[in-house]
Amino acid sequence: MSGHEMLWRSGRLRRRLVARPVTWDSARATLFGRTRPDWDALLRDFREGAGRPVILDRARAARVAATCPEAAAAVIAAAERMLAGQVRYFGYPPAELGPLIDWNRDPLAEIRWPGVSSERIDHRTTAGDPKWIWELNRLQHLPWLAQAWLFTGEPRFAEAAFDQLDSWIEQQPPGTGIAWRGAFECGIRSISVGFALQGLRDAPGLTARRYGDYVTMLGESARRCWAERSLFSSANNHLIGELTGLAVVASLFPELPCATAWQRDALALLTEHADRQLLPDGAGAEQAIAYQLFTVELLALVYALLALKYEPPERLGATIARSSRFLALLVGDADPQPRYGDDDGGFALRLGPEEIRTVREHLGIADAVVPDPAAARTATATITAAWLRDALGSAAVAAAAAPAASGYAADGGLVVLRAPGRRITMDIGPLGYLSIAAHGHADALSVTLAVDGAEVIADPGTASYYGHPEWRVAHRSTRAHPTVTIDGLDQSVVGGPFMWSAHARVRVRAVDLVHGIVDAEHDGYHRLETPVTHRRWLIAAPDGDSLVVVDLVSGKGSHSARVSWPLHPALTAGPVENGHLVHRDGDPVLALTYAATVPLGTDQVRGSENDNLGWWSERLESREPAWLLGAQCSGTAPFVIVTVLSLNGKPVDGLRVSHADKAIRADWHDDTTPRALDIDISRDGAAVLSTPNQ
Repeated sequence: MSGHEMLWRSGRLRRRLVARPVTWDSARATLFGRTRPDWDALLRDFREGAGRPVILDRARAARVAATCPEAAAAVIAAAERMLAGQVRYFGYPPAELGPLIDWNRDPLAEIRWPGVSSERIDHRTTAGDPKWIWELNRLQHLPWLAQAWLFTGEPRFAEAAFDQLDSWIEQQPPGTGIAWRGAFECGIRSISVGFALQGLRDAPGLTARRYGDYVTMLGESARRCWAERSLFSSANNHLIGELTGLAVVASLFPELPCATAWQRDALALLTEHADRQLLPDGAGAEQAIAYQLFTVELLALVYALLALKYEPPERLGATIARSSRFLALLVGDADPQPRYGDDDGGFALRLGPEEIRTVREHLGIADAVVPDPAAARTATATITAAWLRDALGSAAVAAAAAPAASGYAADGGLVVLRAPGRRITMDIGPLGYLSIAAHGHADALSVTLAVDGAEVIADPGTASYYGHPEWRVAHRSTRAHPTVTIDGLDQSVVGGPFMWSAHARVRVRAVDLVHGIVDAEHDGYHRLETPVTHRRWLIAAPDGDSLVVVDLVSGKGSHSARVSWPLHPALTAGPVENGHLVHRDGDPVLALTYAATVPLGTDQVRGSENDNLGWWSERLESREPAWLLGAQCSGTAPFVIVTVLSLNGKPVDGLRVSHADKAIRADWHDDTTPRALDIDISRDGAAVLSTPNQ
């Protein structure tokens, strides 16, 4: 952390502790001074949508319900569950909130978060999972109640929304409790409340008094979003969430005295940081696919509001479009959800009741805001996209004619190699964003494989943030990912649950999309007493039914190395001679055969409680057993490990590898056909796969 950042952080803490409103009356005085707003007149303007963009309204709701009846019914069902006090967050079991919600109580952990200054709460050490209580206090269910009111006209939905918001304001005075722990939570909550109030603005229960209370709550939240915004090493998706909350409040409630300045400042900083967080090739700088979806949907909300009432910056639209093109490359026409980096299941705005945001759903939302042919081809519909498309009048663009081919996102460091029925990726990018790389995993040079639209080898997921710290350690580790671990250590050095203190740096030597060759290395193990470099070649000829991964551990000294291949939980696996055989529903789908220039052994683990390896996580705070296959060896560097992955499910015969001076050679037989791979180490990307004597 730089000296400048340390000064800024200490100054921000002082600003938080000094002269902060601690009651709603003091918040009102801070926002409006001695002027008492005419809430009756302001409520009339709000009901009419005067001077502000409108997305949720009754006429539009009728059109959305008519075009998306099943989605509208799902929203109503979600609202009914909320009326019954039933919620479920992440992979935790359902929870019963009761008729009167205690916004500081976690019924699953059976704890109540303290009603003290948010600055005095250490959410990292307090019993209970702060993610769960934050999720409740984001109030992302309120838009469901608002839509249910619009779709059905039944007052009970609107009254429940008002009663819950009233009780939240009563229980959560400014700066008190876990709900106010950080400007980010203020920002995400403000988005939910702001949009919900739009949908509720014609409800009889929205009185002038209530409206004044709600605008005060939103104004105080917006003020904190700006005053306590995340900067320096923390300026990741949190900053985008804070600025989006600020922009949403300023756009939807222009009667706030600071609204004009807030909108100007938020937009300027959003545009700047959007370009930083969405790289020129469209990849997310955080190296976490879920956070890219989250960040872009935040930007899309701001863009949509500006497009309805103001003039959105072209740069912001270009950012959304290039992200769409990158994501479309990853999913193609039939490929599964890409998985890398952290995934907390977060939503920018929950108009639909989906539990998980998929890339295809996200592309439908992005395409509704900034139409793009690549997004249109791969997108699926959601009620969120329907609301936005109707509001903006977005004309559907013609879908891209050709499916996504192979591609290389050089800025994000991801290679996609496609052939009929398969997608292979290799991660040759940075660990994550900024100095802490909070949401990156130690997975440099990872190779993943999907066949016929189903995952075979992939990132095993996030597993946990706070609920199970030991899961988090394992699922961020190098060992859990499809790459190589040296001496049992991560490539990068852990500095905390959301921090890496030293980053493995990747050097890209060659990417040949035509021949399916990737050559790259990283320096993560240069920190060892006898440093080594891990260099990996991926050879995946487009017309072949196998791929070859060659790992060179170069340097000095004696070291252990372990190559890992984490499998999807639907797959079964067992050892065979010099490798593993993988089945799906009883049919062989992949054979892995290993060889090395030093003595080699195979290993496999599934559902280990000791080291938390051999698990797969679809959602935060949940996991299920899955095979983690691999091979391990020890020797004096340099040495080589080769893995042949046969997609026909037949192990290769006679695999052997040699390393002499600047050359690596591997030989084997596919059935009776001889194969040879020759690599010239001195030349980047110089890998030739051949059939000797033919």
